[in-house]
Amino acid sequence: MRILVTGMAGFIGFHCAQELLKRGHEIVGLDAINDYYDPQLKFDRLKELGIDEKAAGIYNLPAESDIWGNKLVFYRLNLEDREALPKLFSTHPFDAVCNLAAQAGVRYSLENPMAYIDSNIVGFANLLECCRHNNVAHLVYASSSSVYGCNDSIPFRVEDNVDHPISLYAASKKSNELMAHTYSHLYGLATTGLRFFTVYGPWGRPDMAYYLFTRSILDDKPIKVFNHGKQERDFTYVDDIVAGMVRILEENVALRPKEEKYLLFNIGKGQPVGLMDFIGEIEKQLGKKATQEMMPMQPGDVPRTWASTSGLEQRYDYKPATELSEGVEAFIKWYKNYYSI
Repeated sequence: MRILVTGMAGFIGFHCAQELLKRGHEIVGLDAINDYYDPQLKFDRLKELGIDEKAAGIYNLPAESDIWGNKLVFYRLNLEDREALPKLFSTHPFDAVCNLAAQAGVRYSLENPMAYIDSNIVGFANLLECCRHNNVAHLVYASSSSVYGCNDSIPFRVEDNVDHPISLYAASKKSNELMAHTYSHLYGLATTGLRFFTVYGPWGRPDMAYYLFTRSILDDKPIKVFNHGKQERDFTYVDDIVAGMVRILEENVALRPKEEKYLLFNIGKGQPVGLMDFIGEIEKQLGKKATQEMMPMQPGDVPRTWASTSGLEQRYDYKPATELSEGVEAFIKWYKNYYSI
């Protein structure tokens, strides 16, 4: 298949493209490479895929790589670019699109809300239009567990009411689900939304808690523990996320009945972990204790997440297999190697 992976220089996009290439697919990747966090990490991910930094820095011109004998083409552009994105679709007919490009982060949405409108809403609408007008068979896109807001029904189920988001990031992801539903209903575009639950692992995002904890502990700096440590997260290792996504992308959606053109799933470990237990695992792997600074709950944050993954299990035999100790060990090993510690 020829698959477009948006956000390919990002954490999950990088891992997804890597796995799809290993499985023999032809990949076209795009990424805006914004400065939400250090762009050098994004360039280094691309370098792992055979795209050099100089080529990746050329705006709107393709850079090519032949990795594992499979073709990879990369473009640097924004999803909301209403001239460049349609041109990309007309140049490369796609069998499927995997949309992982978005302005990420709950807390940053409090500081820069328009970035979420531009990328997550305008950009997603532009992508839907390109899929519609270029006969793309299947759009798989990233939603988020943040859409559940302060939902007190545990575990979180796709059937739960999600009409009360508590951050603009969450609202933008909920809007993506609604827009996808509209295009599935009106135009028969097969869409599959995935609500991610706290993804972690090598090549991760520096703004994520586990990354910040690791850096601070190694630098002998205190870590900020929000809600006084009384939080739980459904931490999910990135390889388990990618395994589920690949199964969905390789599905023959032509066999889906009309009423299943729009599908939505939780994708997570299905096993919440206390924040203090997660910190303890990082301390164990580093062989070093953290100095903890207890903080109140941050605006837009929630005390607990827990995914019901029964939908993915039943339809795709999805079974995340990576235990927390194994995943944290892999991240710490990568971190020390990447930063030459």
